[in-house]
Amino acid sequence: MKACQALFWILITSFLSLPIIISAQENIITPVTKNASPEARALLKFFYNISGQYILTGQHNFPNVKDRNSKFAADYTGKTPVVFSTDWGFAQSGNTDSYLARQNIVNEAIRQNKLGAIVTICWHAVPPTAEEPVTFQPLPGADSSKLQSVQGKLQEHQFQDLLPPGTTLYKQWAKQVDSIAVYLKKLKDAHVPVLWRPYHEMNGDWFWWGGRVGEYSTIRLYRQLFDRLANYHKLSNLVWMWSVDRPSTPKRKFSNFFVGDKFFDIASIDIYGSDFNQTYYDSLLVLANGKPIALGEVGNPPAPEVLKRQPKWTYYVIWAGMVRNTTKKQYLELLNDSHVLTLEDAAYRTVINQYRQAAGMEPLPLKVIKTTDFSGAWKFNEDASALDNGGTANIPVLVSVTHNGDNLEISRTLVSEFSDNSVMQEQLTTDGQEKSMKAPFGNFPRLVTARFSNGRDSLFVESKISFTNGGRTTEWTNGEVWTLNESGSQLIILQTSNSFMGRRKLSLVYELVRSKE
Repeated sequence: MKACQALFWILITSFLSLPIIISAQENIITPVTKNASPEARALLKFFYNISGQYILTGQHNFPNVKDRNSKFAADYTGKTPVVFSTDWGFAQSGNTDSYLARQNIVNEAIRQNKLGAIVTICWHAVPPTAEEPVTFQPLPGADSSKLQSVQGKLQEHQFQDLLPPGTTLYKQWAKQVDSIAVYLKKLKDAHVPVLWRPYHEMNGDWFWWGGRVGEYSTIRLYRQLFDRLANYHKLSNLVWMWSVDRPSTPKRKFSNFFVGDKFFDIASIDIYGSDFNQTYYDSLLVLANGKPIALGEVGNPPAPEVLKRQPKWTYYVIWAGMVRNTTKKQYLELLNDSHVLTLEDAAYRTVINQYRQAAGMEPLPLKVIKTTDFSGAWKFNEDASALDNGGTANIPVLVSVTHNGDNLEISRTLVSEFSDNSVMQEQLTTDGQEKSMKAPFGNFPRLVTARFSNGRDSLFVESKISFTNGGRTTEWTNGEVWTLNESGSQLIILQTSNSFMGRRKLSLVYELVRSKE
């Protein structure tokens, strides 16, 4: 009888506690941003789901290079990183960190999101004592009272004046934040959630925002930014990341810079020199209190033996220019680990499709069909080509290609024996859409299309020129099939044409002289 009564009360207690458990779990997975977008909610839930099961690969890209760093990582390791990382920039025009690249960053982030990547953005913020652009480090002889760089320190009274609303420095700071909010809102309107990592490495004192404790603290500045973006601008697409560096001094211990549970969704740390100290991991887990953790920046990815001891890292991002800090053999060992996911992995596509469905996005196909990238400068190799009695007449000696997603820009240099060489420009999309442009002679209309084969390894470029002479309409056609050899060092174009030179069927071989950017 007593056993039955005990069992009864166990069942009753379990039943009564069930709503509490569910409620707590729901509270945990609720983003810190009020009225977070469906995409942000789904993305945060995705990170809870993979925590302890998988770690995502990632690559940082300088602001002014689009996805060049990610492409390099993919070429070097043989696998595409999942996490696309970038920065809003701060530097002058032409610099890899140029702040003028922000619209291009938005465009690339939208494209990456469609491809299945996850977007994270940090911001090397400009100090409120300056206007954009600034330098990364203070210039020699710079006025310390007017900081004009990302690294460096504000004077004590300046940092204090920055925090109360209404001061001159606060207004300047707010203006700079608002300029970033414009682009974050564009991503919100495009339904792109962002892992937002502001004021990173905040426990360090090398950036103007970092290393402050006490009444006028870095914590307070971070919360001020949170209020400006989440409440004033109502940016609902941000998943907020609290970012620290290694606690290399007693002052830099994580707890001194803990922003509070209500102000972050994911905790992260930046680690260089493969310093994956177990105490960093354990301490961050304690403060995260059940929230996901990530490696916001690394110089080297964590090795498999590190991941066995530290299984709850959800992603890592290799900083731009540091891919080769790790050997190809080491990458092979890491990427062969079933817990480490790249964009091509079926396991990643399976788990990310749950997020994409919740976010109202098209699912990714489980099997990846890799598109051949024809980018580069290609020089005509006459000896390797199969020509006809027309020789090399009207054959481009140089073909330069920029291939970015569905967009294709082709420049063909044609030799003239009686004047300067001419360059024929073509801007195409690979969806078969007909583009209208001018013929390289006579200003006649020329219609061009480009499309990929089903296997995405061959490109079909077809053009047609029509003109009327003496009441008679003549049509010249040109069809090309583009492929690369196995090593990617040769572009082979099989060309079939019908023009004033009659019917021609050629096999044109071009050698790579400058690789894709």
